[in-house]
Amino acid sequence: MKHIQNEQLFISENALTTSLFQEDYIFFDIETTGFSPTNSSIYLVGCLRRKNDKLIIDQFFAENKDDEVLVLKEFMYLLNQHSTIISFNGIGFDIPFIKAKCKTHRIPEKLHSFSYIDIYKLVSSTKFLLKLPNYKQKTIEAFLGLEREDKYSGGELINVYDDYMKNQSEEAEKLLLLHNYEDVTGMVDLLPILSYNHILNGAYTIDSVEIAPFTSYDGENGTEMIITLTNDYTAPKRVSFHYKDFYFTINKNETKLRIGVYEGELKYFYENFKDYYYLPEEDMAIHESVATFVDKDYREKAKASNCYTRKSGQFLPQCASIMAPVFKENYKDKITYFELTEEFIKSDIMIRRYVEHIFAYANRK
Repeated sequence: MKHIQNEQLFISENALTTSLFQEDYIFFDIETTGFSPTNSSIYLVGCLRRKNDKLIIDQFFAENKDDEVLVLKEFMYLLNQHSTIISFNGIGFDIPFIKAKCKTHRIPEKLHSFSYIDIYKLVSSTKFLLKLPNYKQKTIEAFLGLEREDKYSGGELINVYDDYMKNQSEEAEKLLLLHNYEDVTGMVDLLPILSYNHILNGAYTIDSVEIAPFTSYDGENGTEMIITLTNDYTAPKRVSFHYKDFYFTINKNETKLRIGVYEGELKYFYENFKDYYYLPEEDMAIHESVATFVDKDYREKAKASNCYTRKSGQFLPQCASIMAPVFKENYKDKITYFELTEEFIKSDIMIRRYVEHIFAYANRK
């Protein structure tokens, strides 16, 4: 087994990277000869850790199949000196693979005791924003404008390792180590993309709220609410989301939400419709205690769909009933509304709650 160690300066101008990468955290990536731990082996493990202003990169390389045990033991020894593991799809692939191999070789492991940051899983939760063709590490690196010397995929390198096993080729070894080295060091440069997750999960301050007129693409005039947020972390690139009356853009230092304001008449539906009567001529429902004073020819037992009272004004849409009272255009509508008031506009607590619900809804679309 070969143990290769390199060092480089840790220089980060990104606040999120500095925040996430503590000295008791460790990045790692494995290279295997296949997808199944039963039929394939680990031939290379790369680790990256931080010590003051230095990055230390360790690579444990199996020169033959018997070296897999040594690679795992060295890796587990280094791993156990840390508290948090950062990986790219480590939870989905690397960790289960290592657990299976440790069980096969009867190597003690404490992988259940670590905290985990899986960049792939976190980035995948923002697909609705990023809209990338896939979420492989190299694709995300390209999105961020990062370049690497390595041109191979992990799958393509299986044949390169087979060649190394036969010929002990220095060129093959160089290609294998380079790929793993750039996978591990590249993960540090990927951390800024997690700013989207942090912003969507509340890493912002409310800067301003305003109600403004606008003209749509088809020339219709309307009113919108504009909420401007200051991002706690710098976003790498401008991304946006749009659905019906909801639109938001995450820019480098600020996030801006635009929500169409409904102006007109909506209906408030009573829940206990069996206790109400519907008055067709007035197009409204009244409680049975009052309905006794209305002639029977002018009232009928209310149904869920017509048990309402009407209200005119300005309203904001909501994807879940987070604000009350709740208004609708029609009984079965999924998008509901609440009244736009000065109290709501001036309340950071209610605005934050509204923004959180928009972000959560966007994540489900």
